Amino acid sequence: MEEKQSGPTESVKWFVIVNPVAGSGKGLADWPLISKLLRDHRILTETVFTEYKYHATELTVEAVNNGFRHIIVVGGDGTIHEVVNGLFIQKATPTQEVLMAVIAVGTGNDWIRMFGIPRKYSEAIKAIVAGHSFLQDVGTISYYKASYRQSRYMANVAGVGFDAFVNRKYNHLKEEGKRGKWLYIWSTFKAVLKYRSTGVKIWVDNELVINDLVYSATVGIGKYNGGGMIQTPDAVADDGLFDLTTIRRISRLGVIRRFNSLYNGKIYKINRVSLNRGRKIRIESSPEIALEVDGEALGYSPFEFEVIDQAVRVIVAERFLESTRQLASAQGK
Repeated sequence: MEEKQSGPTESVKWFVIVNPVAGSGKGLADWPLISKLLRDHRILTETVFTEYKYHATELTVEAVNNGFRHIIVVGGDGTIHEVVNGLFIQKATPTQEVLMAVIAVGTGNDWIRMFGIPRKYSEAIKAIVAGHSFLQDVGTISYYKASYRQSRYMANVAGVGFDAFVNRKYNHLKEEGKRGKWLYIWSTFKAVLKYRSTGVKIWVDNELVINDLVYSATVGIGKYNGGGMIQTPDAVADDGLFDLTTIRRISRLGVIRRFNSLYNGKIYKINRVSLNRGRKIRIESSPEIALEVDGEALGYSPFEFEVIDQAVRVIVAERFLESTRQLASAQGK
């Protein structure tokens, strides 16, 4: 963990990437208010709106190549995912030299939960002004799509199996124009009725740890996914390790009865759930299973995950740094 002040906001210019469709259109609808608050706090900005999927990645590469070292994301988890991938695509400067801040307008907003960033716009902007920063780990992931191996960077959490099945149903409903916080819960219960466990092998740091029927596997740098689920409750964002939560075969009734455990941080109380930690994870399955990363549906197994230590500098809440220091002190670090 590292703390660093970003410097007076009046002395730097922030490149602002706004996703106008994030949060069912909140990105666009709330931008006048957000823009006014940024001006009120004397934050200098250059603003660009995304126009299509992965545009935020392109804009990030362009911004860094043009000399920007401060980026504000006005969007959700998917927009953060795209920006982080852009930071690794650009080669103008080390990724740690760019400071990323987030004003959340998304639906799930799981990334900000980890770092204590408030949902209230004015408070999120105060965190930018305060300038407390943190170097978080990032994951690299390889997967297959259309029979070709592809790769992506992960800022928060990846879901394999049931999680990815839910994610695809959720995104399909959004593409149909449906809106509302109930969508993810509805998608989850629909998935419970249809999804079946799959034969899976998982290696952590080259050791076979799972060879069983698996319902779901969650790989986390952060703690939260799925709009507030806590499937990797003990994850530490700068420890150089993934937290892997695996749910072995479980009945539909078992899922429904224990559903609250996905949200209260007590997932490891379920006897079909295990925790492993490591720098490298490989997942194979028969038949193939799907993957979602930071809420984005990607490809299919086999998957390989690897940690990049403290790779992206992000604005966090001061209380997050305080809790991180207290945890480190308790562990004698």
